[in-house]
Amino acid sequence: MLVVRAVVFAAFGLAVGSFLTVVIHRVPRRESIVAPRSACPACGAQIGARDNIPVLSYLLLAGRCRHCRAPISAEYPAVEALTGGAFLGAALAFGDVWVAALVAGFLAVVEAAAAIDLHHRIIPNRILYPSLVAFTVAVAALWVAGRRVSLAGAALGLLAYGGGLLVVAVVSRSGMGMGDVKLAGLVGLVLGALGWQYVGVAAALGILAGGLLAIAALLRGARRKDVLPFGPSIALGALFSALFAPHVAAWYTSALR
Repeated sequence: MLVVRAVVFAAFGLAVGSFLTVVIHRVPRRESIVAPRSACPACGAQIGARDNIPVLSYLLLAGRCRHCRAPISAEYPAVEALTGGAFLGAALAFGDVWVAALVAGFLAVVEAAAAIDLHHRIIPNRILYPSLVAFTVAVAALWVAGRRVSLAGAALGLLAYGGGLLVVAVVSRSGMGMGDVKLAGLVGLVLGALGWQYVGVAAALGILAGGLLAIAALLRGARRKDVLPFGPSIALGALFSALFAPHVAAWYTSALR
């Protein structure tokens, strides 16, 4: 059954990843994510079903449009593959299929938020607000159903991680965006429902990743006053924590003995 679940989650994740490429492209432009159908940005030709198979179509087309042969960004298959891998990881990391589904959907949202922040230096409220409501309802429903999630932990995680970055945003003024605060709140909400160790690992890794990326940017010529996206760091910490937090916590505990 684990193999079947892994295959189903991975396949569904690839499909969700294909949808995320639309979200990442259209939401910052305030365009509909439903219509019109996806088209080549170079020639405007609509993308047919055979050319819309996640990852595989990109490989078969050698990364070029079927009609005008313009190059297709490698970001599309990368997002699809990453989402499929995240869904697969969730299926393997959590024994409860409903909790695994919760985590998989959550990872898809933070991936989209990170990609948009990387491109546009914003994390749209069109993604954050519906996600905060949807995952609050999902966690509450799983808690009522007797699944291994904590409603109180979700609330405290939101306050701890989101509130912590809110303090940073207020103190630093221009150093932290409110989109980062809301994304951290979402991460705290979902991971807090799983346990405090998940929130702790996500926050620690997010801050560490942000520091390393800032150093890398400075080494590449960025100025100290330049605005650097923190969303990808939050998302990276959330992804790693969701899949590996118990292992990291166990290693850390053993290292202190």
